[in-house]
Amino acid sequence: MKADRIAEPWGDRTPYRRHGDWPSRVDAHLAEGVEPGAVQKWVAAASLLHSGGDAMDIAVVDGRMAGVRGRAADRVSRGRLGPKDLFGWQANASPDRLTRPLVRRDGHLVETDWDTAMELVTARTRELLAERGPGSVGFYTSGQLFLEEYYTLAVLARAGIGTNHLDGNTRLCTATAAEALKESFGCDGQPGSFDDLDHADVIALFGHNMAETQTVQWTRVLDRLAGGDPPRLLCVDPRPTQVARHATVHLAPRVGTNVALMDALLHETIRHDRVDHDFVEAHTVGFEELSERVASCTPEWAADICDVPAARISEAAELVGTADALLSTVLQGFYQAHQATAAAVQVNNLHLIRGMLGRPGAGVLQMNGQPSAENTRECGADGDLPGFRNWQNDAHVADLARVWNVEPSTIPHFAPPTHAMQMFRYAEQGSIGMLWISGTNPAVSLPELARIRALLAQERLFTVVQDLFLTETARLADVVLPAATWGEKTGTITNADRTVHLCDKAVEPPGEARPDLDIFLDFARRMDFRDKDGGPLIGWREPEEAFEAWKRCSAGRPCDYTGMTYDRLRGAGGIQWPCTEANPRGTERLYTDGITWAHPDDCESYGKDLETGAAVDPVEYRSLNPDGKAVLKAAAYVEPHEMPDERYPFQLSTGRTLYHFHTRTKTGRVAQLDEAAPEVWVEACAADAARLGLGEGDLVRVATPRGALEARLRVTDIRPGLLFVPFHYGYWDTKEGDGPDRGGPGRAANETTITDWDPASKQPLFKTAAAALTLVAHADGRYAPAPTTTASAPSAPGSVPATAGGRQAYATQDSGPGGTS
Repeated sequence: MKADRIAEPWGDRTPYRRHGDWPSRVDAHLAEGVEPGAVQKWVAAASLLHSGGDAMDIAVVDGRMAGVRGRAADRVSRGRLGPKDLFGWQANASPDRLTRPLVRRDGHLVETDWDTAMELVTARTRELLAERGPGSVGFYTSGQLFLEEYYTLAVLARAGIGTNHLDGNTRLCTATAAEALKESFGCDGQPGSFDDLDHADVIALFGHNMAETQTVQWTRVLDRLAGGDPPRLLCVDPRPTQVARHATVHLAPRVGTNVALMDALLHETIRHDRVDHDFVEAHTVGFEELSERVASCTPEWAADICDVPAARISEAAELVGTADALLSTVLQGFYQAHQATAAAVQVNNLHLIRGMLGRPGAGVLQMNGQPSAENTRECGADGDLPGFRNWQNDAHVADLARVWNVEPSTIPHFAPPTHAMQMFRYAEQGSIGMLWISGTNPAVSLPELARIRALLAQERLFTVVQDLFLTETARLADVVLPAATWGEKTGTITNADRTVHLCDKAVEPPGEARPDLDIFLDFARRMDFRDKDGGPLIGWREPEEAFEAWKRCSAGRPCDYTGMTYDRLRGAGGIQWPCTEANPRGTERLYTDGITWAHPDDCESYGKDLETGAAVDPVEYRSLNPDGKAVLKAAAYVEPHEMPDERYPFQLSTGRTLYHFHTRTKTGRVAQLDEAAPEVWVEACAADAARLGLGEGDLVRVATPRGALEARLRVTDIRPGLLFVPFHYGYWDTKEGDGPDRGGPGRAANETTITDWDPASKQPLFKTAAAALTLVAHADGRYAPAPTTTASAPSAPGSVPATAGGRQAYATQDSGPGGTS
């Protein structure tokens, strides 16, 4: 059976009952004219354009990628693929891939050879180390590389250079997930499993538009809803998402008020004594303080703050409070706000006081956005030390020094590892003289873009960019290194529920492009990094050797990989860590037998003050939690830092759409995906549009104190007073290439966003800016270029042409026994 998977992103239903097995359905798409029999080999991989980790095989014909298919045996997807999985691979063959290194000469980037480019990088590194020390060098990486590459980068940065400045763009998407887990459980590590979707009777999605961010898992929910004993859904989202359309209770709170809403849900849970007192007594500390904090947080109190009827909050509280098996998922609607960690921690609190952990259907999924975001956290490339080690614990630092055979003093641990927002501030102020950016595009993705472009363009800052394309960021660099990508190199990816997949190399990279691992190893060799005995600091040369080295680093830690090998991963449908020789099948759920990594001697973090971000002292933590239980951490609601006023009467939220990933560097080069959402747009509700005399397709201007953009208006059922703009759109496919036309309107959402962050996770705020909306020109028969299949659907059904992909978007769906794989 074939289907247009742009028009039908989730494909056909395969209904199943609660506690049943999710039936397999193998999705596949091959290039025009390629029949399955013509495929010469299938090479195993996993999805690269979201955090779901859907296993797939890459079709290879005559040394080129020719399509993909899902794998029926995969524990994550049972063979399904989403639109970005089915079509995204075509970006690899784009004619504008970088194929040779570039260096800046007389103000222009010109081609050169690898030796010249790398010698420039190493020479500048040595100069800075000699003149100003390790703190003058910073690394900003991605959530799209492989585990082996992050680990190598962490070793060379922390023990080779000795800098504390290493972070990922995962700061923008997953930092709050990690911080919330550390605050509650003492350590990172996803408690739940995607399999919990099969068993839950209530699924609560807090700021998580699963339908557009993890399309395959939303397919799983749709299949449960179509089967017997379906789950009831709670959706907390200000937009009319597909999740909201299927929800039993949909709450659309004013943005920035999530803590007030969560405190009211906790209030109701405690008031009705829906508390598992035995669990609370055995496994938590802090219940009395939490109870006191939320005692006055009635639904009526929260209703005034959140602008949601108190009766609906009570309905939501009853839904989560009476569930037999509650699964909660959390994402950017909670993470990209001024009280991000405080709100996400309250979700953890809800599960802890209800005892909803460690059994089928009862779990928390603090979600990730990018495919290997989890790996940045594990490997110490996202602001922490590798293996979830605690920078404040000298024994942990000594243990890491033993693994790397260096002195503990070599590893900077005088302060928390520097987060990305602070690194860019250091670069702006001049204390960081070299910034190496790999696999990410901050000139579109960071807040307040005029500031970011200015700081990246400083002559005193030496910028190295490692990427597939000449991105907006690469255009501002001093050295550009052409990188290989998924399908062109080998390595592992760990998804949002701790499942590890191996991605094998299928084809050669274009021109002289190299795997990121090879580039990092080349730099380490040229810098001649040594351990304390004079041997090479980094002794591996191949991906599998790097994986084996990582296993030694992870041994005995929560993210233990020691039971995995490349061969075992090739034969399995994904394995969840921890996985040891004694437990070779991996671990489906954490905390099945109590809280295991919160003890003061073991924990990754002693926690932070949720209002100020100040680190908790080790002595204070040991006093609070001597036995290593989960911490119930209360939080009071605080008003957003920037509120609407007479000049800027709206709130502005940015976010993603189903068909694009990050800054469109890949999806914007794929016809099926780009044509589904070809240009930026603005969403407002019908009442606000009518009040301003605006209608569908009008060209409007969105302005904040930082900047402005112009786009066409889509009138939707979004909550009144809120505007939404997708963040994907930059300038690489415009005449200017790296920013707005001179004096012209901006296109990127982040022209308008604020430089501010959550105090605990340091995740930037993309959801709570104050903004103005004004007319530029009426539509004159044009429509907003927004999909109709998603949260961007028009308020008046059928009023605009439906989104469809046509013949080029046809994919097969085989629901037969075992599919076709």
